Amino acid sequence: MKYLTSIIIYILSVILLCSCNDKTNKENKTNVVIEPKSITAKDILGNPEYLAISFGGYRGKTLDIEPTLEELKDDMKILSAMGIKIIRNYKVHLPEATNILKAITELKKEDPNFEMYVMLGAWISCKNAFTDKVPDHTKESDDNVAQIEKAVELTNQYPDIVKIIAVGNEAMVKWAASYYVQPSVILKWVTHLQELKAKGNLPKDLWITSSDNFASWGGGGAEYHVPDLEKLIRAVDYISMHTYPMHDTHYNPEFWGVEKGEKKLSEIEKIDAAMRRAKEYAQSQYESVSNYVKSLGVDKPIHIGETGWASHSDGIFGPEGSKACDEYKEAQYHNLVREWTNKAGISCFYFEAFDEPWKDAYNENGSENHFGLFTVDGKAKYAIWDLVDKGIFDGLTRNGNQMTKTYHGDYSELMKDVLVPPTKKEIKVKMK
Repeated sequence: MKYLTSIIIYILSVILLCSCNDKTNKENKTNVVIEPKSITAKDILGNPEYLAISFGGYRGKTLDIEPTLEELKDDMKILSAMGIKIIRNYKVHLPEATNILKAITELKKEDPNFEMYVMLGAWISCKNAFTDKVPDHTKESDDNVAQIEKAVELTNQYPDIVKIIAVGNEAMVKWAASYYVQPSVILKWVTHLQELKAKGNLPKDLWITSSDNFASWGGGGAEYHVPDLEKLIRAVDYISMHTYPMHDTHYNPEFWGVEKGEKKLSEIEKIDAAMRRAKEYAQSQYESVSNYVKSLGVDKPIHIGETGWASHSDGIFGPEGSKACDEYKEAQYHNLVREWTNKAGISCFYFEAFDEPWKDAYNENGSENHFGLFTVDGKAKYAIWDLVDKGIFDGLTRNGNQMTKTYHGDYSELMKDVLVPPTKKEIKVKMK
């Protein structure tokens, strides 16, 4: 009997304890918030599920014409539909940067599943840059302070969206003669941001980098191999490098043109062979940076902050020059680069989403105006015709236009504008 009584008392105790715990859990239920895992730059970069692209939303021939909030929301919907989940912008002093973050925030409120992140650019330049005075590459512009301060402000205001700050864009490469700075300037600001992060004044998972030409990251030879660059490589969270084989179809056409053994190939086979070599050329520039970084005993991720191919040019990349620019070659390069980088675990901020006519405002046919995968009015270029066919842009518009194909989707019409690269002999003659 005493044994049975003990069992009954034990059972009652367990029931009472469970009841109390259940009551406590119900009372505290409103205080328990299960936060979703915060996506960080480390999760995004190198992950092919987070495709990256460079973005500018300007539609006019001047930066004075700002894209509206609704226009930016339309652009974000288009990019999201094609699988883009992180974009890169370049400067923060104009309203566009703030409005991009506002647009993404509004879209996330409208649809909790909407996902888009930002690599925020702080523009860095030297003293007297873009003025009638001689640029002083030994000193920095006073405007740099405001760029950094605004980047910090926006990052803290939108920590769920801004995952990377890039200090400068092609700000160290010496051919950027109108504004480049010494590596010490970039190092100064990278160090400043890293210190803010260490003090808790920036999100701890934020990544800091600088986005620059492959040469500036040590791939360009001894003139760039200075102590401050070594310090910078150690200071950044990862390296964001640029590679542009398209430009080197004129400036350094070692990979370009029809090879001696390719003369019997069809025209399209000659073009495809040249584009494969263009991709390999980009890979070689990536490797040159990787090799330099490793030579310093540094193990840092290296991603591509920019690479792209213009679809049109009336200048040195056009019919009278290297014959590099058309929609077919742009598509080949885009597809080859995406295939390579996705497979290799390299993020590629492909340049760029939409054509921007302000970049060469005085020459409508200049190549700088035609790097987009979309035209200004929202036509998808050949590189992404397949996405139109799949219907992923149905119901989306740009500038009030439905998303259609260039050339009305007529491949034979597109190919009339496609030229075979010159022969190696022809290139040598032009280079003289």
